[in-house]
Amino acid sequence: MPGNGTDQGSIESRTSDPGRIGLLAAMAIGIGGMVGAGIFSVLGVVAQASGSAMWLSFLVGGVVALFSTYSYAKLGIRYPSAGGAVEFLVKGFGDGVLSGGINLYMWIGYVIALALYAHAFAGYGMTFLPPGSPLWLNNGFAVGIVLVFTGVNFIGAQAMGRWETFIVAVKLLILLLFAVSGAFFIQGKYLYQPLPPVEGILFGAGILFIGYEGFGLVTNAAEDMADPRKLLPRALYLSVISVILLYLIVSVTVIGNLDVSRIVAAKDYALAEAAKPFLGTWGFKLVAVAALFSTASAINATLYGGANVSYMLARDGELPQVFARQMWSRSSDGLFITAFLVILFVLFFDLSGVAMMGSGAFLLIYACVNAAHLKIIADTGAKKWLVRLSLVTCLAMLAVLSVYIYRNSKMAFITMVTLLPLCFFLEWVYRIKTGRIIRTRT
Repeated sequence: MPGNGTDQGSIESRTSDPGRIGLLAAMAIGIGGMVGAGIFSVLGVVAQASGSAMWLSFLVGGVVALFSTYSYAKLGIRYPSAGGAVEFLVKGFGDGVLSGGINLYMWIGYVIALALYAHAFAGYGMTFLPPGSPLWLNNGFAVGIVLVFTGVNFIGAQAMGRWETFIVAVKLLILLLFAVSGAFFIQGKYLYQPLPPVEGILFGAGILFIGYEGFGLVTNAAEDMADPRKLLPRALYLSVISVILLYLIVSVTVIGNLDVSRIVAAKDYALAEAAKPFLGTWGFKLVAVAALFSTASAINATLYGGANVSYMLARDGELPQVFARQMWSRSSDGLFITAFLVILFVLFFDLSGVAMMGSGAFLLIYACVNAAHLKIIADTGAKKWLVRLSLVTCLAMLAVLSVYIYRNSKMAFITMVTLLPLCFFLEWVYRIKTGRIIRTRT
């Protein structure tokens, strides 16, 4: 039942605990989750849709993310849990095919995001090879990096995990260096171009939403906060606003130093190409190296997280037990099934296709979380009109993005539309065959 969450007394008693996560650490989780491989991979695809108004697309996408941030903050305060969105969906919709199917779709969202990161890694990796290198190497790089980190996670990812914070710090420093230094070389002829139609700006905003989806990770840390009632909202809002500002600066620097046609032509490595006019070849290589580190760390972390999601869903009765089975006391079969599906998406879709499908998947997931929130809004104390606005903006952005995907990639559109009912069907069949139910948390 929706009311089975953490009660008021347990929330208040938590404020006296020392906690392990403070404001800066919680912000780092949110910023690290958002400023991942997305910013390195989607710029060229977004420029293709919104042209010189790319910065407006980032602003619109950020506003949509801010609305959902309010909803997540209220839910996270009421139900501080490591489950995050998985927990919110079950609390709102209860134990049924609806919540189970959406949670399965969330796992597919992780798979699509991983395919995007693998494509981005390959695109930047190809820049280090001689011109005219075989195109099949692109997919080879993408599949290879997935296999490498599947092995790392299977053996044990603790060593790599210690490097995650370092990699995030280096990545942010390079992005700031790029943005600040590039600001001094912005050329008006690139920046002050006629704006595209409004639909182009909205198309771009829909495509890049995958660059904002990581803010929800902050709610997964609520259990470890000394005072989630105060820290969680601050961490969520500050991390999202910080990322919006960073994306605006980076996007303005890109379009101010490079013609849109060149950004689109170099869409697999657009950020590195944009550094070349003012930082030269070494700047191109510096950003390319940062992209390789960033995408590699995102693959490692997301592969680990995606496998854990499949493990949690299997443990709670939403996936077959094979996903929760341990091998060699180290990792679950879910890791290998996740990696296999990622490779399929890598081989059958290009960077543009997976970027669009990934953003679509997470827009739908956030819309579902907002819809679930409306079911339990009396428990969270949220303003109903704001949660409704969050739901409407997510659905509107999803509708706009769906039109763009349909126009530009019929195969990606059909796949995205088919996956959701397929998840519900599989959940329904699985429940009938096994009789298992979701084990809700209290």
